[in-house]
Amino acid sequence: MVVLVVVAIVAVLVVLLISTASSLRVVQQYQKGIVFRLGRVLPTVREPGPTLIIPIIDRLQKVNMQIVTMGVPGQDGITHDNVTVRVDAVVYFRVIDPIKAVVNVQNYLFAVSQVAQTSLRSVIGRADLDDLLSERDRINAQLREIIDEPTEGPWGIRIERVEIKDVALPESMKRSMSRQAEAERDRRGRIISADGEYQASKRLAAAAHEMAREPESLQLRLLQTVVEVAAERNSTLVMPLPVEMLRFFEKAAGMAGGSSAEGSEDREVERSAPELEDLDEALAREPQEPPEPAIDEPPTRRSE
Repeated sequence: MVVLVVVAIVAVLVVLLISTASSLRVVQQYQKGIVFRLGRVLPTVREPGPTLIIPIIDRLQKVNMQIVTMGVPGQDGITHDNVTVRVDAVVYFRVIDPIKAVVNVQNYLFAVSQVAQTSLRSVIGRADLDDLLSERDRINAQLREIIDEPTEGPWGIRIERVEIKDVALPESMKRSMSRQAEAERDRRGRIISADGEYQASKRLAAAAHEMAREPESLQLRLLQTVVEVAAERNSTLVMPLPVEMLRFFEKAAGMAGGSSAEGSEDREVERSAPELEDLDEALAREPQEPPEPAIDEPPTRRSE
């Protein structure tokens, strides 16, 4: 009898151990568990750590609560200004309600991927090309709101962040944008150059005005230029010549030209005087012929 009792106790302990082992579950720190009892989900969510369920009756399903990074495949679309582009993005989301994520949607990963693709095409159609290229933050925020609206409430999934990775443009559009950017840089360069020349001309005019007030400053500037030229190792020979000396030579050349012109005019007058006297004597010696009498023409008879 004693042996039978011991065997029964051991059998009961073994059954208890087996049932305990089959009913014990461990939920990881980044997970949460939901229990289905006879097909119905229990409202209590099992927290991380060891948890017990009823064998055969209960079924524990673990849900990952980490942030999921999902790439959105490139979507072809036409922007609001009729430009064909291809845009791809990345979505960051996490589960905030494990019961809704398991019960209300069959595969929340696939569902979020499809919503992200359709929302991306919708945003491309409403935005201009310049907005897609320059205002990424606003487009990302708008895309996040569109994706988060059908997922957070019904599915228990929160969209943390949406980023547009790349905007692929046609080759013709790239060439056009390159020419536009080059023309814009050329325009800015010409404006800056013209502004610099304008400011330099104003400075030069002011410097010329100051040098006109103080003539000695021009000589000092000349000496400074000579020093700058002599500082370099070259074979250039600079001989400064005062401006006053050049002006003296100009005045002397003008006076010499004026005196030679007056002398030539006097000589021409002296040469022409005897010729005029001989012409007067020849005219005086010629006899004067009387004028011819006028001949009266007979009157013409009118024809009757």
